[in-house]
Amino acid sequence: MKIKSFLAKPYAAIVHKRIQKSMQTAVADQNYILQNLLKNGSKTIFGNDHNLKNVKTYAEFIQAIPIRDYEAISPYIEQIKEGKQNVLWKGKPLYFAKTSGTTSGVKYIPISSDSIGNHIDTAKNALLCYMVESGNTAFADGKMIFLSGSPTLERIAGIPTGRLSGIVNHHVPGYLRKNQMPDFETNCIEDWETKLDKIVTQTLGKDMTLISGIPPWMQMYFDWLAERSDGKKIKELFPNLQLLVHGGVNFEPYKTKLFDTIGAKIDTVETFPASEGFFAFQDTLDKEGLLLNTNSGIFFEFIPALEIFNENPTRLSLSDVKLGENYALIVNSNAGLWGYNIGDTIKFVSLDPYRIVVTGRTKHFISAFGEHVIAEEVEQSMKAIAEKYNANIVEFTVAPMIQTQDELPYHEWFVEFEQTPDNLSRFAADLDEMVRTKNIYYDDLIRGNILQPLKIRPLQKNAFIDYMKSVGKLGGQNKTPRLSNDRNIAEALLNK
Repeated sequence: MKIKSFLAKPYAAIVHKRIQKSMQTAVADQNYILQNLLKNGSKTIFGNDHNLKNVKTYAEFIQAIPIRDYEAISPYIEQIKEGKQNVLWKGKPLYFAKTSGTTSGVKYIPISSDSIGNHIDTAKNALLCYMVESGNTAFADGKMIFLSGSPTLERIAGIPTGRLSGIVNHHVPGYLRKNQMPDFETNCIEDWETKLDKIVTQTLGKDMTLISGIPPWMQMYFDWLAERSDGKKIKELFPNLQLLVHGGVNFEPYKTKLFDTIGAKIDTVETFPASEGFFAFQDTLDKEGLLLNTNSGIFFEFIPALEIFNENPTRLSLSDVKLGENYALIVNSNAGLWGYNIGDTIKFVSLDPYRIVVTGRTKHFISAFGEHVIAEEVEQSMKAIAEKYNANIVEFTVAPMIQTQDELPYHEWFVEFEQTPDNLSRFAADLDEMVRTKNIYYDDLIRGNILQPLKIRPLQKNAFIDYMKSVGKLGGQNKTPRLSNDRNIAEALLNK
């Protein structure tokens, strides 16, 4: 055992014990955070506009703070960009996390000196909990790669601005810098394929023990490694690879192909980070769900997912949530976000402690006929049927086919298979049946001859990579939406 793994063991035990203790005080911690947010927020321009100094209870908070998206908060962001202070939070943001919005163009999400610890410490806590739960600390001595955005930052109104993963890169502890790959110069390359080529060159022959990133881009990295090494499995190249850290998208549709490429099953740790905050992380190896980050500067609210676009939706605090209900996740944070709809839906799989799974996006669903099929339903269905047919799925997305000639409309599934099943029509029929069991509205539409069963359109190799490249979102933290209510992605895929 080397020095880093040796020292990590007692430190991990201390942090793990603290996290377990906080599981028992989650509701009280949330109430404390709300009061702290109100105290600090009342001294801001936003607080003055919403009379926060007179808000004392959660019921009053609901009346004072409407649910909002980026468009609604952007006037305050513009004031910050003009150089004003104390707009959404005290002082000026420490950073702007720059993200690409589907309707807003580029978004600038504030990160404050108070909130930066949420991003850094939670990532660290996920690894420390894994060390305690697994007993494995040896990976801390090897090389680690974080497939992330460029750490190059621009300045807006004097505020360093860039991708969240690039910002976090500046906060990697000094004792891990020698373990980190690729080097800083390579990380600064903007073009993903150029960057990936350099990463492959730098990491071949190194003792890689941990790889972190979004699953499709990890797979692309593995594929390039295999191509460069005459088809070798990743475990042959990196015999001490022990851990994948992933987030951003559901891991299940990618798991089979990733492990096949690696040549063995290895441990995984799932996280739920976003520019707006680090919301949850996997704290255990044997229980479902991610531990909600209830003591890290974020006050959470939960709206029943079907009400999210209502004028006055039901708003719940942590103490009122129920198991198995699908909720839109709303955050209020010490970065200056208030009643902010992050666009993700979750459900609780445990209330003691509070553990969640991510079920989809509020805007990523199909409801062309009132079926409201969500990402969780299509992903679980695809996983089950792919396993039944021993089929490896590279990537897929679903769109409605409404305009048809002399036939009923249907859901069209665009699927890139590693190898297309021998009986694709049977595969499609079983997949349709599985979705029907998960969504009664979809089942009713099939039974009522409003929709016909789904159809699968197999795509050529690298179809999704080529699509993401064409829209300038190849690599980094970008991902293809699972579901759309229009055919924009579908038509782009067909035109590749």
